[in-house]
Order: sequence, then structure tokens, then C-alpha cells
Amino acid sequence: MSTDAGLDVTLVRNATVLATVDETTFLVDPLFAAEGALPPIDDTPNDRRNPLVPMPDVDLSHDAVVVTHRHPDHFDDAARERLDADVPLFCQPAEADAFVEDGFTDVRPVEDEASFEGVALHRTPGRHGHGELAERMGPVSGFVFEGDETLYLAGDTVWYEPVAETLEEFDPDAVVLNGGAARFNEGEPITMGIEDVAAVRGATDAAVAAVHMEAINHCLLSREELRAETEDVLVPEDGEHVEC
Repeated sequence: MSTDAGLDVTLVRNATVLATVDETTFLVDPLFAAEGALPPIDDTPNDRRNPLVPMPDVDLSHDAVVVTHRHPDHFDDAARERLDADVPLFCQPAEADAFVEDGFTDVRPVEDEASFEGVALHRTPGRHGHGELAERMGPVSGFVFEGDETLYLAGDTVWYEPVAETLEEFDPDAVVLNGGAARFNEGEPITMGIEDVAAVRGATDAAVAAVHMEAINHCLLSREELRAETEDVLVPEDGEHVEC
């Protein structure tokens, strides 16, 4: 996902993306574990070990790190060990102490807005599922990156009114959604499925891409299904530079 004005997005794997805004590159939600190195997520329809797929051959160079929330498919032990301890790391306020305990020395919790190298970062709401399950999943966030052009990474959320409000407030040029319709054996999906993605597509003129697919055992919606059931939605493969 790239534009002449300085917006560039590459999917690494799962929700791990490289987002370059005005020549500043943010590594988002680093999951660095080798294929099968992590146990399956419990209480889900299959028991395959995670990640389901290997890391693609992607240059992971970055200027800062952004973590939407600390679930292990968004920040894992391998990332903790491999990232530079002094990398600027933006996160939810509720999780800042945990990153300090991990040994990071430049942790920057974002209450509402922060700035880095001239790029404004706005933390946005998310709801990781529906009803009581969403409460149990804990706080999650999205982030808007605002430079010459604007990128909205929605994070682990379903479609609900604050997502629509974020789209209206920031009028982004590009949107990255966490799809996959991740779910447990009981209850509704906790990330976006076909209807959620279609709702976003209908609410914005931005380029829309869906990631967070085919890498973790509880993500049941395939890329093929999402492509077949939506229009004008980009569904990149792992390692793919997303053209918009």
C-alpha cells in the first residue's frame, strides 16, 4: 500500500506490518516466532501450533515500534529478544510498565496523541469481540498515523460505532484491518469477518486492506473467502508490499 505522497505499507505476517509515513518506518505488532514455535490458542476449533506459517524474507528495518496490545500473536518473546532495547516503543498506557519490565528503555505510552519524526500518532478505540467476551479480552487499540497522508490501523477490533467515528474524524487515505474472523469454540468472532470488512469498505473512500489472516490457529476466515465475498478490498499475502 503506497502512494506518491509518502505512505507505504508491507504485510510481514499476521498483524505484523511495516508502515512508512513520510520516510519514517513503524514496525507494528511484531510476531517474530518461528513456524510452530508457539502453542495453539486454547479453546479454538483446531489445535495447530503457531504461527502456522514461517516468517517471510522481509527487511524489518524500522525507526520505531508500535504495539496495539500485548496478546502473544501481536508481541511475542522472540520480538522481545530481538528488538533493540532502546527502540522508541509506542503502546497503550495500561501496558507501558510491562514493556519497561521487559527491558525496553524508551517506552512511550500514548494516551491520546503522540508525535515521532513529524508523524502524529493517534490512539483509537477498539473492541476485541462482542459482549462479555470483549471485556475479558482486555483493552486493545488502533492507531492513526498522520503525515502528508493518513493511515489507520484498526487493530484487533470488530466493526462498531467508534471505528466508524474514527473513519469520519480522520478521513484516512488508507486503512488496514485485522481480519481472519478469529474465534473460540463459543461466541462470536473477536476480529473482523466478511461483514465487518464490508462495513468498513462502505464507510470510507480510502484504500482498504485486510491482514491478520492464515497465520494463527483461531483465525478461520481465509484470504480466498474474503476476496470472494468483498469488492475493492486488498488482501495481501505474507511479505507482500500492498499496492493501492
